[in-house]
Amino acid sequence: MDMHSGIRELAQRMELEPRLAPYRELAWDEGSRDWPVLHLEDLSGMPFMTRIPGVEKYQHRARVRARTGDFVAATTAVTPGYEEYCRERLGLGAPEFVMAEPVGHPLAVARACQQGAAFHRLTAVARAAGGLTVHPYMGIEDAWSLARKIADASKVPVRVLAPPPPVTWLANDKALFSELVASVLGEKFLVETYRARDAETLATKLLALARRHERVGLKRTRSASSMGNEVHTTAAVRASGPAAARALVDAFLKRTEWQGDEDILVVAWLETDVAPSAQLWIPPISSGPPRLKGIYEQILTGPAKVFVGSRPSTLPARVNEVFGRACLRLGAALQSLGYVGCCSFDALVLGDCHGDFDVRINECNGRWGGTSTPMFLVDRLCGAPRPAYVAMDHIDPEIAGTPFPVVLSRVGEHLYDPSACTGRYIFYNAGPLEDKGKLDVIALGATPDDAQRALADVGPLLRASSRG
Repeated sequence: MDMHSGIRELAQRMELEPRLAPYRELAWDEGSRDWPVLHLEDLSGMPFMTRIPGVEKYQHRARVRARTGDFVAATTAVTPGYEEYCRERLGLGAPEFVMAEPVGHPLAVARACQQGAAFHRLTAVARAAGGLTVHPYMGIEDAWSLARKIADASKVPVRVLAPPPPVTWLANDKALFSELVASVLGEKFLVETYRARDAETLATKLLALARRHERVGLKRTRSASSMGNEVHTTAAVRASGPAAARALVDAFLKRTEWQGDEDILVVAWLETDVAPSAQLWIPPISSGPPRLKGIYEQILTGPAKVFVGSRPSTLPARVNEVFGRACLRLGAALQSLGYVGCCSFDALVLGDCHGDFDVRINECNGRWGGTSTPMFLVDRLCGAPRPAYVAMDHIDPEIAGTPFPVVLSRVGEHLYDPSACTGRYIFYNAGPLEDKGKLDVIALGATPDDAQRALADVGPLLRASSRG
């Protein structure tokens, strides 16, 4: 089967054509560029996100994309001092903040915007401007419903800068995405994987993989930040044969609150410290091919390889080339199915990066995320060429309870100033700071090693200053 027939078969099996029809009139195009933009960081579509400390404040990450004339909506208040930092220190313009009253879960920003004062304000904005673009974190149904409701109320066009939900889930569902990889690139680009919906089959496959690999894993098909992953050693799986494997599967299904309505993946958990991520921008198909914005090295921690940060790739050019070319082909396939917007692909590199190596593409992030957001911010502030930097979650209980302006004063002259191109540190996602001692930091450097040293220095800088 050739690539195109494989993609067509997947689309037909998913019945994409009729399922996409209701979204076509809301699909973003280049003619929508002059309208104001509503930025939403609605994380409610991804399971397990509530396990991330301070995640209800992540919705303010959307601020780094917004400009004067735009709007940022959230169900939680802006951290005092953060808007002033974005506007006055970083020069990110002066968008309007729209506070939406939560409806159910506080992460459901798009749903909250469909009622009350927030909805009336957004409808008035669209009507006055003659149109509105909704730019969500992810193309979930609620984001498209919000756009449709504003369009109906305002009687003007409203567009969504994101893939429609059926394509959003094709990209973000690990099982469906694996089928796309196999169709476009071939099985050689995949990690050995099995899928099933019953515990007995899953246990059998887990035990079989444990006979061939040192580590094996269980994965939920829809999750972010490795929250739906679980890793086991061969010894643990084979400890007492099928009974042990079944016990591990049952515990995983219970922990992840599996309802029996989606496949579970059993995967070979390959050991490598080389885990690149390719960041793409996928325009409407009428506006040209997907663009590779950058290749990054992910910073992962623990046996489950939980994502905590990233930096521009320092891998050999040949690795970047092979991986980037493969991802552009995947991006073109998604584009042909109707995907529009930010997208990234994660991979493992096996073997010798300076000699013989293999690339295994293991995930698609059909949304904004922990690498694309700081990349966009650095590009916006620093321009080209992109400087060396490291972007990482910074968690320090010692600074919990510290107001954000105090953090800025402690860093002082080391804060990055885009007007003078001086300083080393950019902060964003500051919402969890006071409750969790957590914020995101971008450490800039003259070289990758210099940026890494700057990242190591930021914690002691804050702690030493806090002691006076």
